[in-house]
Amino acid sequence: MSLRTAVGAPFVQAGTDRLGRSDFVVALSLDRDWFSPDQAKRLIDVAASEGLLEPDDDELVATFDVGTVTIPEGFTPEESILQQRTTFERILDAVVEAGADKREAVAAINGLQSDLGVTLETAAVVYARRQGLSVDDHVERVRGDL
Repeated sequence: MSLRTAVGAPFVQAGTDRLGRSDFVVALSLDRDWFSPDQAKRLIDVAASEGLLEPDDDELVATFDVGTVTIPEGFTPEESILQQRTTFERILDAVVEAGADKREAVAAINGLQSDLGVTLETAAVVYARRQGLSVDDHVERVRGDL
């Protein structure tokens, strides 16, 4: 996933799972020239909303094993990773990562939404659970929308 790679790169470079915000921004904007400083700050917000970073005062803590991050030769993250994904998109990505065909999953989720009379996100949670996936991290957000 390019988001995890982009977020993990400054931590890999520093050899730690904790960095100052400014060090993170400098690593992405000046050292790697992947983003402008404002875009790097936006990436912090997106990564935090995705559960990849946990802000701790003026520091950022990676919530994943940065040792598993590999940065392919010539890798440059797409600018689209700076956009926050909806709960539905996150659940759908998890379903597809588990091996489901994206179009079939979307069709099945839409069918569940219609049959159950619930929100799209709720139908996605039901579908994911029926596929044996744990999407507990999304349940509270979906429950709040009901």
